[in-house]
Amino acid sequence: MHHATRTALTALGVVGAVGAGCAVWGVGIERFLFTLRRHDLAVLPAGSPSLTLLHLSDAHMAPWQHRKQEWIARIAEHVQPDLVVNTGDNLGHPEGLVGIRAAFAPLRGVPGVFVHGSNDVVGPSARNPLRYFQGPSARPKRGDVLDTAAMNSYFTDELGWADINNAATRLGVAGLTLDTFGVSDAHRDWDDLDALPSAIDRMRRGTWWRGAPAAALTLGVTHAPYRRVLDRFTELGADVLIAGHTHGGQVRVPFSRSALVANCDIPLDQARGLSTWEHDARRVPLNVSAGLGHSIYAPVRFGCRPEASVLTLHPVAAA
Repeated sequence: MHHATRTALTALGVVGAVGAGCAVWGVGIERFLFTLRRHDLAVLPAGSPSLTLLHLSDAHMAPWQHRKQEWIARIAEHVQPDLVVNTGDNLGHPEGLVGIRAAFAPLRGVPGVFVHGSNDVVGPSARNPLRYFQGPSARPKRGDVLDTAAMNSYFTDELGWADINNAATRLGVAGLTLDTFGVSDAHRDWDDLDALPSAIDRMRRGTWWRGAPAAALTLGVTHAPYRRVLDRFTELGADVLIAGHTHGGQVRVPFSRSALVANCDIPLDQARGLSTWEHDARRVPLNVSAGLGHSIYAPVRFGCRPEASVLTLHPVAAA
């Protein structure tokens, strides 16, 4: 055997071994390394108490995913959040609500808001992952119809969270007044941005809140962080933007700042974590969660651990 041939075969063997090792890590290990990402933001009025906001996204829950359910259930004890923001894609299977109930039960009674991702309405389907490099994925032609009404009822009636899909609501949280508004999944064009101004106006003119002080903070909540949504939220006065959907790219080059794909038009270096969105002469904090799960048809995470975010909101320094 010629030396060049032996060298080529050795190189191929090394590449194959590295590839196999990466596959084992991504499928068998990293997708179970659930992580809390913590960020501090000075966004509340001077003199306000600090608030702890728990951001949950993209659980893509299947009933057999007990490790994920148990980890999420422990968050309430470790974090003790004042507010939960759920940015959708909770369900990953027709029986996914069974797992969501087990995971979210300890959060009952904590104020919260939620919006939908497409996988709160239609179940996942198998796709060619290489197509994500061609741009945002197309609408699936198949998928199980999920029991969205049952999930909504659980969130609103049992957990006490507010549905802000193309809607707005005002919350009292730890002695502060918070305004929140959101849209349904922009990736499926379910967002109705034109409905938000009147929804926000009705919220602020509501009889129960008439005469109430101005909100200490306004949150804009979306599943998919498309530019059109983030821009409109900024124009409407959101002080903090919260989103999911991207999975942080799900597979990343380790230690890189940018995702390889985002499945929407957000800049790739803002597809995970805390950054700043600039529009309309304003700079607004944006948190995009890499999410807790993955499609049951793509059970892998590499260089991008599953996560929940904890945003500690502090008052600005007194002048």
